[in-house]
Amino acid sequence: MTAPGSSSGTTPVRTRFCPSPTGTVHVGVMRAALFNWAYAKHTGGQFVFRIEDTDAARNTEESYRHLLDSLRWLGLEWDEGPEVGGPHGPYRQSERGEIYADVLGKLVDAGHAYESFSTPEEVAARRVAAGQDPKQGYDGADRETTDAQKAAFRAEGRSPVLRLRMPDTDLSWHDLVRGEVTFAAGAVPDFVLARAGGQPLYPLVNPVDDALMGITDVLRGEDLLSSTPRQLALYTALTDIGVASGTPRFGHLPLVMGEGNKKLSKRDPTSNLDLYRERGFLPEGLVNYLALLGWAIAEDRDVFSPAELVEAFEVTRVSPNAARFDLKKAEAINATHLRALPVEEFVTRVTPYLAGAGLVEATPTAEQQRVLDAIAPLAQERMVVLSEAVGLLGFLFVDQVVLDEAAVAKQLTGPDAVEVLDAATAALTALPAWTTPDLEAALKQALVEELGRKPRQAFGPVRVAISGRTVSPPLYESMELLGREVTLARLAAAREVATA
Repeated sequence: MTAPGSSSGTTPVRTRFCPSPTGTVHVGVMRAALFNWAYAKHTGGQFVFRIEDTDAARNTEESYRHLLDSLRWLGLEWDEGPEVGGPHGPYRQSERGEIYADVLGKLVDAGHAYESFSTPEEVAARRVAAGQDPKQGYDGADRETTDAQKAAFRAEGRSPVLRLRMPDTDLSWHDLVRGEVTFAAGAVPDFVLARAGGQPLYPLVNPVDDALMGITDVLRGEDLLSSTPRQLALYTALTDIGVASGTPRFGHLPLVMGEGNKKLSKRDPTSNLDLYRERGFLPEGLVNYLALLGWAIAEDRDVFSPAELVEAFEVTRVSPNAARFDLKKAEAINATHLRALPVEEFVTRVTPYLAGAGLVEATPTAEQQRVLDAIAPLAQERMVVLSEAVGLLGFLFVDQVVLDEAAVAKQLTGPDAVEVLDAATAALTALPAWTTPDLEAALKQALVEELGRKPRQAFGPVRVAISGRTVSPPLYESMELLGREVTLARLAAAREVATA
């Protein structure tokens, strides 16, 4: 099985992503999906998606659906897999039981796999008796079990597991990320392919699926590197029985670390992809950041589109060093993408968040759309994620604004605040034209020039009165959108709070 960079370079790259549908979707897992997708697309190959769902006790249909939705949200469309189809289905391991049983039978018949009746306690006892560390694991004692011994074990009620006969030679490969890697002969014991009763295990089913689906390149987490010698040995056996046509190339991606230089665990809330989607990260912003967890488009550039990622992605440039998930950097990357959106696109993407909070209709009314279109360019420059629109713009879509307690304590207490609100009310009441330039000129005249207040002292109480917050879109534009009646009513309501 050769791919670009190998001897013939004639086989198109085929990568795969094969998660288990259990619980939340981990950002580190999606980073692995992203790199497999980008590598396939960069080389003009195919990206295969399949589901590892043989563990019925842990897998759920809800998690399965959620995985599909998450991939599609990120834009990682697959060429073969669930709901797309392809020539190598089914693409759920729970539906491939007959395939695995057939392969197991061929491995046993060819002498690559054998029945093993030893219990863990017996293996440990033999290790201790030989003066060895029982942590060395299985000792190969069942390799030459006779038919008579097998019959005796079965008479006792024992059921065997099936193990692969590991070679007595070093196992080496050229890792796409880490270079040459070698495991010494005997370092990896004969491992279990199927439980007693015949249930196939991960060390069997993934290589079998990769072989039958023509996967040329396996990009997976560094934590799986120690299992690669098993896969190499199994591929040799699968090739011998005609299931595989060679061994794929392996690349082991750096771990994604959390706080305290520990692997980002599923228990860490920052690992949950849904968190970023719910907060209003753009999929292209999150894809950009995930790509930076172990790869760089250039030394002096952090921001790029998914298309630019595909154009530039070289798997051999993935770093072997662990990558730390930095939420602040992820937010900064997303903010850059958000601000680069065309205004119409920004409005389209932000509307569901405002609708979800009950501020606008799912399809905004004409008046709501007018306000949203007008404020969008100003709000867009002040936001990091789309959900911030609820707090930032909500005051424009309600009859009565809710005043933030901290903002009240800071800006609407004491006689100074009352004086500012009175002066602002008087200036605005007499204003003939209600336009942004006129509003700005009137308030600066009344509050800065006539009252002698510094801008922050002058406009802070007015901003809180109008928006309920100390941070808002530009004040004068907001007041124009609200109109004279609403603006004056809010100034009056804030004055009552300031004198309470």
